[in-house]
Amino acid sequence: MSARNVLLALLVAAFAASPASAAESTPEAGAGSSLDELVSSVVHIKTFINPDGRTVENLGREREGSGILIDNNGLVLTIGYLMVEAHAAELATNAGQRVPADVVGYDHETGFGLLRAVEPLKIKPMSLGTSAGLKVGDRVLVASSGGVDMMAPAHVVARREFAGSWEYLLDQAIFTAPPHPAWSGAALIGQDGKLAGVGSLIVGDAGGDSTPGNMFVPIDRLPPILADLIADGRVSTALHPWLGVTTNEIHGRLMVSQVTPGGPAEEAGVQRGDVIVGVNGEKPATLADFYRQVWQQGSAGVTVHLDVLQNHELRRFDVKSMNRLDHLKLRSTF
Repeated sequence: MSARNVLLALLVAAFAASPASAAESTPEAGAGSSLDELVSSVVHIKTFINPDGRTVENLGREREGSGILIDNNGLVLTIGYLMVEAHAAELATNAGQRVPADVVGYDHETGFGLLRAVEPLKIKPMSLGTSAGLKVGDRVLVASSGGVDMMAPAHVVARREFAGSWEYLLDQAIFTAPPHPAWSGAALIGQDGKLAGVGSLIVGDAGGDSTPGNMFVPIDRLPPILADLIADGRVSTALHPWLGVTTNEIHGRLMVSQVTPGGPAEEAGVQRGDVIVGVNGEKPATLADFYRQVWQQGSAGVTVHLDVLQNHELRRFDVKSMNRLDHLKLRSTF
């Protein structure tokens, strides 16, 4: 038996089949077909971004990755940076079916994005599972578009907070190892064969040390916002204030590595190379601490008093925050 068929048999037995059906299946006849069905809902995504989009410089005008069909009406869940500011999108199944897709919605605070196929997809949706019960050591599968050959076993190496430099903070992010080579929008599949998370990043410290791996957004963050995203393209609740700064934690200092052109921080006078030392007089200890202090000032639109070391001079800038989505060029189908 080939190494690939051994892997197929093990994966089917662990994740896709009941004990009875697994016992009856042979790797040659049953394993491949069972796995093909399991990952058939993971589709390839290609998006075309508005030429004047704010994210074009960093993410490009054409983006590709994976998404997961999650209902019988063509709704595809993906990671938001693949589709934010898109004006058109295309989906491709593992069987080769290509279908245009509409942009449904995007949520900056979770990182989720939604598309909808404009024609029926001839595949079964993947059921939503739960991420709450995933713990360190659990076995999982990571599947990107491309079928069984793009599925790989992994295990959970950490459940911890993740602070991204782009004003992004995720509680209880899921970190897995070894890393999958096509992580963007990939499906994290639990041992029940259901969707537990959506691929976001490759990181060098997945286990909190030097272990390389992937970071996934927990699927439990989707149900509370799903209805809003489908109906309005965005959540209806008050959002966190957005400043428009990219900040990196370097040797215990919060360095501004980029200021978004036309964003609140730039208009207030914050510059690249500044060091953030306080929010309304309170010193943040970490990047996550900085975000929490900003968000404690109120909802999007509140003025944030930012204490900054600029050219060796301590200065205070009054930054009139905004909703991140209002700064983007969302000339799309929502």
